[in-house]
Amino acid sequence: MAELDIGRHCQVAHCRQRDFLPFVCDACSGIFCLEHRSRESHSCPEVTVTSERLQPGSPASHPCSFKGCAERELVPVVCPHCEKNFCLRHRHQSDHECEKLDIPTPHMAATQKLVKDIIDAKAGRTASKRRKGAKSSATAAKVALMRLKMHADGDEALPQTERTYFQVFLPKGSAEKSKPMFFCRHWSVGKAIDSAAALAGLRNDNNKLTAKKLRLCHATSGAALPLDHTLQAWLAEGDCPLHDGGDVVLEYLRDDEQFLKDIDSYFE
Repeated sequence: MAELDIGRHCQVAHCRQRDFLPFVCDACSGIFCLEHRSRESHSCPEVTVTSERLQPGSPASHPCSFKGCAERELVPVVCPHCEKNFCLRHRHQSDHECEKLDIPTPHMAATQKLVKDIIDAKAGRTASKRRKGAKSSATAAKVALMRLKMHADGDEALPQTERTYFQVFLPKGSAEKSKPMFFCRHWSVGKAIDSAAALAGLRNDNNKLTAKKLRLCHATSGAALPLDHTLQAWLAEGDCPLHDGGDVVLEYLRDDEQFLKDIDSYFE
């Protein structure tokens, strides 16, 4: 008798137990068994500090300021722009509808123009081996999209109509070269990075001021996409878009680094 394809495997590497009623972490969106359902037991990358003791006289937890959210955190997660406290899920400006969120259109236009200029400059040079034979990035992405939909990892709770698929090339030195993933097209780039880090088991220090941060980079120009932009905005961009089914690169960059200079080396 054929084995029923039900349940999901726990994403903890040393466990991988199949659970017929798996738990979805509300912080990192990972899939876990009963034993590893808590954030502490699966070393949730969304948890910023798990071992700090609360100082005498400090509150037991910090409530999220987002309207309708009842989540509380053991440590304060303060937005540096509006200076309000939020839970991990709503810490990004776009996720808590920050009152001081600048409309990114002018900034985005400047970023996209810079990306377009780099792509146009590259067009005058010899194309890399990975692009030979492809009529266009859009056409190649459409072909790849069908394959990605069969193998991509992501939040299974996302509606099919809101999913966008990428072949995510991982930071150099990772155990895997790349991994197919899907995200919600309405997510900010920052939230997509958090999800990708959890799916690939990568260290994510994006909440630390002094650390190198994970950035999502344009596969042609190497430009690091601004964290507060949405994926939808880049998918809809005409001159230098991201393509549903296309490639993106995930890499650790310093705050003063806005481009990957050796972008082609990720695809060799």
